[in-house]
Amino acid sequence: MGDRLIYLDNAATTFPKPPGTLEAALRAYRESGVSPGRGSYDLAVQAGDLVDQVRRKLARLFGAPDPDRVVFAGNATDALNLALHGLLRPGDHVVATELEHNSVLRPLHHLREQGRIRFDLVPFDGQGRVDPEAVARALCPDTRAVVLTHASNVLGTVQPVREIGALCAGRGVLLILDTAQSAGIVPVDLAGWNVSALAFTGHKALFGPSGVGGLVLAPGLEVQPSRYGGTGVDSRSPVQTPSYPHRLEAGTVNLLGILGLGAGVDFILGQGLEAIHRREMALLARLREGLAGVPGVTLYGGAGQGPQVPVLTLNVEGVHPEDAGAILDADFHIAVRAGLHCAPKVHERLGTLGRGAVRFSPGLFNTGEDMDAAAQAVRSMARRN
Repeated sequence: MGDRLIYLDNAATTFPKPPGTLEAALRAYRESGVSPGRGSYDLAVQAGDLVDQVRRKLARLFGAPDPDRVVFAGNATDALNLALHGLLRPGDHVVATELEHNSVLRPLHHLREQGRIRFDLVPFDGQGRVDPEAVARALCPDTRAVVLTHASNVLGTVQPVREIGALCAGRGVLLILDTAQSAGIVPVDLAGWNVSALAFTGHKALFGPSGVGGLVLAPGLEVQPSRYGGTGVDSRSPVQTPSYPHRLEAGTVNLLGILGLGAGVDFILGQGLEAIHRREMALLARLREGLAGVPGVTLYGGAGQGPQVPVLTLNVEGVHPEDAGAILDADFHIAVRAGLHCAPKVHERLGTLGRGAVRFSPGLFNTGEDMDAAAQAVRSMARRN
């Protein structure tokens, strides 16, 4: 198989990044790497302008009308915590789904353990999708918010956000959207879909570095801060700055990470979401075709039906997923993700909670030959058992 690593864990972190993007970010950081918005001298103003440029790019990408409501955070988990702690009030009810990542499930569990909220989880169907009518049936008079993953990190299925957003808007319920697996692959439209708050991360399909993400807010939505500190604005006041984005950005932002994220977004806007998605889904289809009908191999998910992102999860009969991942790495130089993928409710529904599964997630820089090699490796494991 050769010594070249076939990297198929892009749903966790895209690798490699597009040529030149990180170099461009580092060059800008070398030239302007001071505290943005913390001084009146020219270089500090320039650094602040660079950050604001990235806010505008993200607002364009996500269909958000106000770039000042693009708030930077450490990652999507960090952003979701900002939203959940800042929007939910004592006595609120929340509706989420069984597709959610622990970045949603654990904060909700924590808030429930504190006695602050109640929440219910809506199931997904046999194709890995959530029925908007099931969400509607779960709403109560005291439902404050629906929290929804846009795309499942285990099944790759894309959820009907437009329909769920419309019903939330009609009932006066907030919609908090987790785009960790969809941003940079499929369109996201905050305003058009009635999304109240949108969490994103930089290190996945936005092609940025790790340690940067954020929260995008609809106009008029007020999020209470859960962190307090310096903002460079109105420093005499003991009260956290009320204006956005400073309200939720205590302390100095990750300038190098933001510059890298901006370079990644430039790449996406240049390539076009449709072209990126078409290329990656062609790779996924080639992998799925190479594994379809193989004895002893169980494929999970929507079988290519309906909108998806490039994720294929499977198990090989007689091979523990962790062992399968180790074999793929050691014998075939293929990097995948084995385990529960931080989405225990999905695996509970699939019947794989006790052991997990093996996830393949091709990216833009994989090739058709990579898919053939991965399929051949799985077939080889299946034949051994």
